[in-house]
Amino acid sequence: MQQGQLSGQQVLVLPEGSQRVFGRDAQRTNIAVAYAVASAVKSTLGPRGMDKMMVSEMGDIVITNDGATILKEMNVEHPAAKMLVEIAKTQDEEVGDGTTSAVVLAGEMLKKASELLDQDIHASTIIGGYKSAAARAISELNACSEKVSIDDVKKLEQIAGISMGSKTVAASVESKALLSGLVVSAIKKVAEKRDGKTTVDKDYIKIEKKQGGDVAQTTLINGVLVDKEIVHPGMPKRIENARIALVDSALEIEKTETDARININSPEQMTAFLEQEEKMLKIMAEKLKASGAQVLFCQKGIDDVAQHYLSKAGIAAVRRVKKSDMEKLARATGGRVTTTLDDLSARDLGFAGAVEERKIAGEQMVFVEECKEPKSVTILVRGGTEHVVDEAERALVDAIGSVTSAVEDGRVVVGGGAIEMELAMRLRKHAVAVGGREQLAIQAFAEALEVIPRTLAESAGMDTIDSLVELRSKHEKAGGVAFGVNLFQSKVSDLSKDVVEPLKVKKQAIQSASEVVEMILRIDDIIAARGKPAPSGGPGGMGDME
Repeated sequence: MQQGQLSGQQVLVLPEGSQRVFGRDAQRTNIAVAYAVASAVKSTLGPRGMDKMMVSEMGDIVITNDGATILKEMNVEHPAAKMLVEIAKTQDEEVGDGTTSAVVLAGEMLKKASELLDQDIHASTIIGGYKSAAARAISELNACSEKVSIDDVKKLEQIAGISMGSKTVAASVESKALLSGLVVSAIKKVAEKRDGKTTVDKDYIKIEKKQGGDVAQTTLINGVLVDKEIVHPGMPKRIENARIALVDSALEIEKTETDARININSPEQMTAFLEQEEKMLKIMAEKLKASGAQVLFCQKGIDDVAQHYLSKAGIAAVRRVKKSDMEKLARATGGRVTTTLDDLSARDLGFAGAVEERKIAGEQMVFVEECKEPKSVTILVRGGTEHVVDEAERALVDAIGSVTSAVEDGRVVVGGGAIEMELAMRLRKHAVAVGGREQLAIQAFAEALEVIPRTLAESAGMDTIDSLVELRSKHEKAGGVAFGVNLFQSKVSDLSKDVVEPLKVKKQAIQSASEVVEMILRIDDIIAARGKPAPSGGPGGMGDME
């Protein structure tokens, strides 16, 4: 590839088939691609948002309006597009909600930056202005927030409802109220107080999904649901006030690590050998019985002979339980996972009010419920079809993330586009004080924030210009901080009592969006080096960059 001339001689730097875009063209390309990705998810924002149907190369169908899921399934090729997918990923991992908002914000910031670049304002000036605006927006966010605690059940249920409001499964008031209540109850059970702060480990809220039934049949189990069956038909299928043993070693005669050879010369020796094996398995079962265990959850295998002896001892056993489930069982029942049966004593056993095997959607599952103080719980999600169950799971994951963020951070803000309008108004005033060319970038940042209320108004079928004008005038007046887009009544109103969102979600969205935008604006040269020419959009390629 020709990269310039030196004394009339060509200088070749990159291999054949490479592509290079630089200067304003590189910025234009990156902005166009990133804005296209943001536009793809824009219509899913809010409770009136539309869904997307994603069809994979294998023909698998995903129907959702969860931003992170859409971007993950889109399989984007362009590097700038991948950066926007990263925003959604980070937002999802950090706070569990607000993925669409973060991506839409980033897209709008880039669009506004593009307009400034067309006015010959240097990228460095825009980046400086955006940095200053983001820092100011976050400090103003804190000023506009209110306190919330884990005991404010009504407010936390509101947060959960708002978070899953855009999902189809929460379309009815009853479903939304049921799921919100389950999420808050689950979080209250697994939450722990440390040094005066509340912490929630979301991993201890297990979501088990089974199609069949209705979303309204979704239940919270005060314990753990294990997707396995009791190994032997002779074992009891329901045990009340159960003492539970958690063992992560096999109830089998293990083969030696080294190659060993046993010489058997007579039938008597063979019989003695088999009897010895059986005796060892019987001793294992007796050790379990001696500890007082009535239920056994084993992380590894259980031999058929051992199953027989356990069955005779009246012990119900489940084998090959996942490590993550073993940890959850330990937290829920208060038991300890033991590595050998020799160490097992009554002190290591956990307790559950009931352990029962039930058939759900044609499959046997073991319910460990009615635990005294479960520090791990399970939500069993039901729904008419596989797609409904999957979307219900995504709604619950978002709601758990949102409520967890509110509980851990302890602060909330008004949603429905109200906080974005307030920040935009305050940033405009800040821009005037800053002055110079940087104020144009700060004003552009403020206008970009308004994309959230504008999109919400659009999805509710309202006139976007009239709505924005009305919102601006309300926020200019004293006491107008809580005015946002009321989607269910299709009007601008005070949302302080109806729509609350965690501060952490908004803060993370602004931070990650502005950081990615600054990174994209810094790029003035795209060099895509390929050793061998590949088809457009192929591995190592740039895709349809132009």
